[in-house]
Amino acid sequence: MITLVTGGSGSGKSAYAEDVLTGFGDCERIYIATMYPFDEESKKRVERHRRMRAEKKFTTIECYTDLKHVQVPKGACVLLECLSNLTANEMFQEDGAKERTVEAVLEGIASLEAQAAELVIVTNEIFSDGIEYDEETRRYQSYLGEINRETARRACQVTEVVYGIPLIYKSRTDKEDRMGETDHETE
Repeated sequence: MITLVTGGSGSGKSAYAEDVLTGFGDCERIYIATMYPFDEESKKRVERHRRMRAEKKFTTIECYTDLKHVQVPKGACVLLECLSNLTANEMFQEDGAKERTVEAVLEGIASLEAQAAELVIVTNEIFSDGIEYDEETRRYQSYLGEINRETARRACQVTEVVYGIPLIYKSRTDKEDRMGETDHETE
């Protein structure tokens, strides 16, 4: 099942997503990191985050592009962080999907969903600043928006974290209620 966690920069979405994943109990925990370390500062940040996750018993897999080829143990609890970086990587990295970015990212999510018991996905809310961007940035926003919408549609829970406060837009209970209604209607 997919849980989608979104929020702005510094909102607390990453910590919330880790808490959601660790709340699933004693499962094998996989963290798929998508941030490409471009410089020394980002390399230090990656290493610091890796140490923090190790304390929570996460195994880290670095994946900058081609998510559909990532293999995780069947039934693992997986945290994918984040769609924003993965989308940019697919668009701009030499080995990225370029104009097939949306399709490539969604195929990767479907592949992980088929393998994992639980899949928690982090993304960024980048659409409300009101700034007019150049064409390439607007294309990035368009791709990420499409990926976010489709992921939210497929998710059983969607939460936005604002100032560290989780706002649940779609919950597991809602989906279970809808599934129950559907099952009841077909009887």
